[in-house]
Amino acid sequence: MHGVRPKKFLGQHFLKDQNIAQKIVNAISFSGNNETIVEIGPGTGALTVLLSKKLFKEIILIEIDRDSIAYLKKHFTADNIKIVEGDFLKLTPTDYSISDLSIIGNFPYNISSQIFFKVIDHKNSIKEVVCMLQKEVAERICAPHGNKTYGILSVLIGAYYRTEILFNVPPEVFNPPPKVDSTVIKLQRKENISLECDEKLFKKIVKQGFQNRRKTLRNALKPIFLPMELTKEEIFSKRAEQLSVEDYIHLTQKIQNWKI
Repeated sequence: MHGVRPKKFLGQHFLKDQNIAQKIVNAISFSGNNETIVEIGPGTGALTVLLSKKLFKEIILIEIDRDSIAYLKKHFTADNIKIVEGDFLKLTPTDYSISDLSIIGNFPYNISSQIFFKVIDHKNSIKEVVCMLQKEVAERICAPHGNKTYGILSVLIGAYYRTEILFNVPPEVFNPPPKVDSTVIKLQRKENISLECDEKLFKKIVKQGFQNRRKTLRNALKPIFLPMELTKEEIFSKRAEQLSVEDYIHLTQKIQNWKI
């Protein structure tokens, strides 16, 4: 046994099934030995031990739990492994690497959405994410428009990344078992992530629309103070979940042009 006890306040659930760990690691795109990968919350290294067998230029482990850090420092001493003690949400890519990054991890369920907003903020540095998270959150991220689970994360992540559900994971493969099912997903950054619109306005429109998702956009977007002649257009008669990512970009362009 590794002697590190999972801490409830950190949302720790240690993966104990090596077959699943191998499937997660295998999902990372690996094209050579000049690549950097960041593992969020490695815990006791279920994924790390498998990552260390690949020829990554650098493996960066970001961990906030001091017991886990002590364990990792003792068991992972290769020159290409760097252990960063800290909170991923408070770090920026320049704090640990200047490279184009891949991210892997069994994300703590209580902060998984915040991690994805962080990924979006640093999309120019983060090219790929393979992670395990709560099944409901995974389905929300990968949902198509028109689906009842389609929401803010679906649109904002879908604007910059291709999303894919890989496989589901039952609770019994963790210590302790979570009370929910888990799912592994993959995000791959799109070749062109320029939206050709004001991205701050894009985010504002998406968030405002889904905060009042039962209302039509005509009513949901009232706080933006749009003119009546603009909101008469058909797109404003729809609700937030009815618009695709492309629709939101088009809508942002309309509003942006009016504001100019």
